Amino acid sequence: MRTTCWILLTLTLGASLIPGAHPLSETEALNAFKKNLSDPQNVLSTWNANQANPCSWSHIVCNQDNQVTGVFLINSQLSGHLVPELGSLSALERLILPQNDISGTIPSELGNLKTLQTLILSYNRLSGSIPPTLGDLQSLRTLGLDNNELSGKIPSEIATIKSLQIASFIDNKNLCWEFSPTPIYKGSYPLCQK
Repeated sequence: MRTTCWILLTLTLGASLIPGAHPLSETEALNAFKKNLSDPQNVLSTWNANQANPCSWSHIVCNQDNQVTGVFLINSQLSGHLVPELGSLSALERLILPQNDISGTIPSELGNLKTLQTLILSYNRLSGSIPPTLGDLQSLRTLGLDNNELSGKIPSEIATIKSLQIASFIDNKNLCWEFSPTPIYKGSYPLCQK
């Protein structure tokens, strides 16, 4: 009996250390984002890590079930990086962060946001490639990645999003199309070399 208890305790503790075994709360995810940002205007002053629910925070919108459905940080002079933890906001419908100074890459984990309808990261300093996992956002209607420093292929996976109404890639560093764009895709780039 004692051995069985020790085995169960060991398995329970071990599972808590496995990444993904304990899903992040929305508060933890948003505070991970805040920690990676410089906020000279103090627009994130209400983002309190000690609150269990972020629905009272500025620039956050929630649904009737107190789940975060929107993050709106427009022209807030924020710099820093996007973080993979944003991909754990399971009810998120709108992530709108244009006209800041956010740099680094777009986390592939944003492809986990199955309810996301609007993703606007325009007018920042994002670099690197566009993750193919954005093609997993099958509820997406608006994708704004224009005026950044993105390079490489615009993934063909994005062309599989049937709900997409507009996708803007205008004014990026060095992008190419991995597919033949239709008028909903804004930006003039060559087809990628095979």
